[in-house]
Amino acid sequence: MPIGTLSQSRGLRRITALALAAAVSLGLAFGSTAVPAHAASEQATDSTTLRVATSGFVDSFNPFTSIYLLPTNLIRYMYEYLVQNSQTDGSPTKGLAASWTTKESGKQWVYKLQSGLKWSDGKAITAKDVQYTYEQMMNNAQLGTANGNLVTNFASVKAPDDNTVVINLKSPQASNPGIEIPVVPEHIWSKISKPADYKNEKNVVGSGPFLLQSYKANQSIVLKSNPNFWKGEPKIKKIQYIYYTNSDAEVQALKSGDVDLVSGLTPTQYNALKGVKGVTVHSGKGRRYMSLSINPGMQTSTGKRYGTGAAALQDKQVRQAIRLGINIPSLMKHVIDNQGTLATSFIPASFPEWHLSNKSKVLVKYDPDAAKAKLDQAGWKVGSDGYRYKDGAQLKIRLFANSDDPDEQAMAEYLKPWMKAIGINLDVQSSDSDTINDKVTKGDYDTYFTGWSVNPDPSYQLGINTCASLPDSDGTGGTSQDGYCNPDFDKLYNEQLTELNNTKRKATVQKMLELNYQDAVAVDFWYANSLEAYRSDRFTGFGLQPKKDGIIANQAGYWGFLSAKPVAGSSNSSNVSTGLWIGAGVIVLIILIGGGVFFARRRKSDEIE
Repeated sequence: MPIGTLSQSRGLRRITALALAAAVSLGLAFGSTAVPAHAASEQATDSTTLRVATSGFVDSFNPFTSIYLLPTNLIRYMYEYLVQNSQTDGSPTKGLAASWTTKESGKQWVYKLQSGLKWSDGKAITAKDVQYTYEQMMNNAQLGTANGNLVTNFASVKAPDDNTVVINLKSPQASNPGIEIPVVPEHIWSKISKPADYKNEKNVVGSGPFLLQSYKANQSIVLKSNPNFWKGEPKIKKIQYIYYTNSDAEVQALKSGDVDLVSGLTPTQYNALKGVKGVTVHSGKGRRYMSLSINPGMQTSTGKRYGTGAAALQDKQVRQAIRLGINIPSLMKHVIDNQGTLATSFIPASFPEWHLSNKSKVLVKYDPDAAKAKLDQAGWKVGSDGYRYKDGAQLKIRLFANSDDPDEQAMAEYLKPWMKAIGINLDVQSSDSDTINDKVTKGDYDTYFTGWSVNPDPSYQLGINTCASLPDSDGTGGTSQDGYCNPDFDKLYNEQLTELNNTKRKATVQKMLELNYQDAVAVDFWYANSLEAYRSDRFTGFGLQPKKDGIIANQAGYWGFLSAKPVAGSSNSSNVSTGLWIGAGVIVLIILIGGGVFFARRRKSDEIE
């Protein structure tokens, strides 16, 4: 997926009696900051090491298969694209390719690579590496898991010489086909026997500004600077991602100087950090959307139904009624304190060229009476208990909510009475992240909270809403946003993909978003602002994308840390890292017990890029 989730808020994790007992046995008394010696040394850093708080899920660092937010963000730093997303506005800019031209009315794209490019191991980067990368995705469906829909229009890829890449397309294409695909070194990957299963967790050879140095699951990730990066080696020599069990712990760590950057803050946390000495807060236009995904009847790309989704949700009128019955402005006010923009579609307002205009005639507002009318038309009649029935069956819909995510719990509390008001019995089922993810993968759900990070060009996000992107019944194969499949949408997708007139292409994309909105396989809530904070007494020069009102972390590029540099004379005075600190009702960091980790991951669907 283009470097391709739901809300970034993280809920307070629960400590088990076993974990508490083990913590006490290690001498980690309540209110104490004492930690095991090996934990303290884990974080011992110098002024050139940027420490970033995280609780993100890692499936792997394989650029062919990884689709979750944290690893795909890091892959952006590890592997350069043929064409990069610019810092200014995300438009195509120089990557491995210095320039490109189109021929045959957009059916052929010719790229000229920069001269003197090297992999981090010193070997030359050539057009053969690009050809190898693309052909792996074209010829092996498993290696197309992350970005396969970006090469569906490829007829062939040629490398007539070391500095020239020729992409021949099946039909003319408007979007640059060289963007959003991490290029890997052929001399490394061609020797891997099962590349789709390769985790890529050590000895990474890459071409980006930073390289993966080490990874300890649910503990830490360390990146090192790449002296062979074509823009020059970054001023920051290492980036250390440190795992925390909840966002309050991350905030406390920032205050105490244990980490240097925290993203995904709640409005309350963001406001609390204002004015803290040595800390700068930042609110930028994010590239993510939050939504309620509705199971329209999961099916494979061959049309085989699977899963246990409620049959009632296969009726578009029922799905439309759910949207009409949700007071989204009220929800945004109470859940994220209006720190965002009301959504119109799955393309964020931060990409105004493609974003569905809020003037579109298909958009509807909160209208419970209209919702009731929709359900009446669908044949659902109100019973004596206030809920609706059809053929003797009650209109009962399951909603999965992450028990560790306060935002999801709050949203569920609002949705339940709103649904009851229109006659739907919303059965809220709170569970852990892994359980929910497993059920969603198998199609065993009715509704759940989700969202994605979206890239500047809409082709990828539009593509994972086509019938061809539906997965197999076991959840493997294609990557689908909401299990959506509409042949009319697919037809428009192919039209916009080959439309070279940008004005006409934008009009087609608008039609696609309107069609998806009317089909109501999801209710898009908002585009949350990205709330971040960093230790400005230790680091400065973070790059925003877009440059105006943009974000530092979770970009569609590598600009956030590329230009960052240590503040002169700064140092890391903290020697407290992993361990347990319980004070003021806050559980901080990871509990290390006998070398093991007690840590509950967020739902994987919260991590989708």
